[in-house]
Amino acid sequence: MSGHRPFSNLKKGWSPERIARGEAHKAKLAAEMVSLEQLREGLGISQEELANVLDVQQPAISKLVRRPDMKVSTLRELIAAMGGEMHITATFADRSVEIGNFTAATA
Repeated sequence: MSGHRPFSNLKKGWSPERIARGEAHKAKLAAEMVSLEQLREGLGISQEELANVLDVQQPAISKLVRRPDMKVSTLRELIAAMGGEMHITATFADRSVEIGNFTAATA
């Protein structure tokens, strides 16, 4: 990957205060994170109910909510099936930016 630098190199000129703010924000985000399985359970939706909405078998839901990686479109469909909307936000030390090119495809 010619021309790319490790993120650690970008932080070399940061003040201790900026690094501390970034670490605190990272810890806050980590505390707010839940798994898809925890989200499904918290919403009171069974795997069978979700499978019916997505027109798949229950074992497929069990597998899906535990996957460490999936397509954005698959995640969007899963969130929609649980009654939510998905927004992708890039969070930086000084701001958050919503990424707009991952919205639902329209016909």
